[in-house]
Amino acid sequence: MEKQFVPFFQSNVSISTIVIIAILVIIYLIYVSLIKKKNNVREAFSSIDVQLKKRYDLIPNILFIANKFMEHERELLTNITKLRSEAAKMPADMTKAQEKIDLDKKISSLMGQLMVAVENYPQLKSDQTMIQAMQTYSEQEEHIAAARRFYNAAVKDLNNAVEIFPSSVMALILNIKTMPFIEADETERQRIDASQYFTK
Repeated sequence: MEKQFVPFFQSNVSISTIVIIAILVIIYLIYVSLIKKKNNVREAFSSIDVQLKKRYDLIPNILFIANKFMEHERELLTNITKLRSEAAKMPADMTKAQEKIDLDKKISSLMGQLMVAVENYPQLKSDQTMIQAMQTYSEQEEHIAAARRFYNAAVKDLNNAVEIFPSSVMALILNIKTMPFIEADETERQRIDASQYFTK
């Protein structure tokens, strides 16, 4: 006797159960994807923070050397020192991301002004210790630029997930929000290579 075929929907597993399981799997996959994207942004932000700390460690050496020569730039040197101290104390906290980004832009801008001011001090331009310090600073700026690109790519992925349905619903439930991009201001678009200001 032939075995009678039992349609799938008449078997022990009902369609509603399958639908519920499918929905739960989709929700779980969206949840996992969001958490991964959030952690990628956190990792990228930490990478920037590491690179910025290395830059902040270089600044006092540069200012110490510059201080010997730059008699008319006291206010500029003081402002850089103040902002550097403020940045060094700021914790690597994602909730302070925009604040840290804004502070870093101010420091970059003032360091750019310092490079321009160096042109007025031939002795400083030819000082071997200063030349080496500024070459190291320029290399560090390249590392920071790479870390920023990595961060912005991670932020783009997260922000898309937070803003596009259906993951936007899960983001709202988990209180995951969009993160700010690091956008170059006008002075950073014409980024100064510190090494070009020093004789070799």
